[in-house]
Amino acid sequence: MTENRVQIPESTSRRKTTGGTLVEFSIVASVFFIVLFGIIEFGRLMFTWNVLDEVTRRGARLAAVCPVNDIDGITSRASFHGSILHDFSDTNIVIEYFDKNSTLIADPTADFIQIRFVGSRISNYQFQGFIPFLTFFLPAPDFKTVLPSESLGITPVGAVAGGSNVDC
Repeated sequence: MTENRVQIPESTSRRKTTGGTLVEFSIVASVFFIVLFGIIEFGRLMFTWNVLDEVTRRGARLAAVCPVNDIDGITSRASFHGSILHDFSDTNIVIEYFDKNSTLIADPTADFIQIRFVGSRISNYQFQGFIPFLTFFLPAPDFKTVLPSESLGITPVGAVAGGSNVDC
């Protein structure tokens, strides 16, 4: 008995295998790179959230020790002069002053003597993610820091002029 087998030329068989391998590689590589960029974006997101937390802490600290009428200077220094995050500026920081009952003081310069607490919060900031073929925006959660007021920029009588390390 003789078998009738059709012989496929070796070069044709190799070409079909090579094409299949290329398709498999492209699928696996695209999934791998999307996951890789997703991990990188998650790291960027964590960095951004930590910076926003630090900005509110700096803002509250500066508001506690700097003059009440220097809100622009406080927000500028708290935001690292707007240079640390993309699309973040002084307008994203809100400085607030509260009385002893934690009630917001509308005009802190007029009610200076009533100020007992200072606060700093982030407003209207969105994180923009860049994963290939997928751009997304995540609104920042509420970041807020409240501290007891301190000098509010007033130097006590008898204090040495220029002896402070505060950057007001």
